[in-house]
Amino acid sequence: MIDPEKAQIGWVPDADEADDEEEMPLSLRLSIADTLTLGNATCGFMAVYFTTTGILIPHLTGSQESGMARHSAATAVILMLCAAVFDLFDGLVARKLRSSPMGAELDNLSDLISFGLAPAYFVLVYGMVADDAHQRVAAVGAIVVLLAVVLRLARFSCVTVKDGTFQGMPSPFGALTIVSIVLLELPFVATVLAILGTAWLMVSRVEYPKPRGPLAVAMLSWIVLAMGLLAAWAFDAPSGQLLLQTGCALQLVMGAVIPLFATARRVNNFRGNRREARAAQP
Repeated sequence: MIDPEKAQIGWVPDADEADDEEEMPLSLRLSIADTLTLGNATCGFMAVYFTTTGILIPHLTGSQESGMARHSAATAVILMLCAAVFDLFDGLVARKLRSSPMGAELDNLSDLISFGLAPAYFVLVYGMVADDAHQRVAAVGAIVVLLAVVLRLARFSCVTVKDGTFQGMPSPFGALTIVSIVLLELPFVATVLAILGTAWLMVSRVEYPKPRGPLAVAMLSWIVLAMGLLAAWAFDAPSGQLLLQTGCALQLVMGAVIPLFATARRVNNFRGNRREARAAQP
């Protein structure tokens, strides 16, 4: 039945319903920062695609084209580097302009794809195609990497740390360190141990500085340099292999040195606080 009063004056939704209708489009509207975040997710997915079609499938079908595998591996890692660029800029844009209410959730989901799934899958495929690798052990290492990123992103959403720092190795830095370990072509045992060590650093309490100001510029410069090294290696440029190994080694050195500096700084701060407390005692 039709309410006569509503029929006379025309039905008007309640104020709460009207507010909900006005607010819903705002919560679903993507900002510029959100678009960059989606670019991050797309790069991560395409890295998985190139790892599958260019490395895994040729290996399973018995293809002997090593150049194709090299090009695909370089493309996959370059896409992860592009994902790191998107991740860097979406935070900068969000601080300068604005982000939608979905921004934080989109960022975590995109990071899980690009810096969790993509590098873990890279490790898994490495365990299947490398001559001295053990597939099941590599699968365990890949699972550890994925779970480390999941735990890190979940903790990042729940734990508040002091401004300007991350607790644990940031997932983009961790992903690039893991693929650098694989590309170095170390002995299998050393590769797995280094991968597990990197996964531990991601869930550790070691403090890492956030990429802001000069540090963000340095990080972007390093990513561009890494892309150049990968391109030189992919196209078999003179000394391309040496350049790639040098870049990967530098990535590992940075991954190891930053925790050492952070630990030394924490120890020095602790000792300084103890000296001040002793000096303050009567």
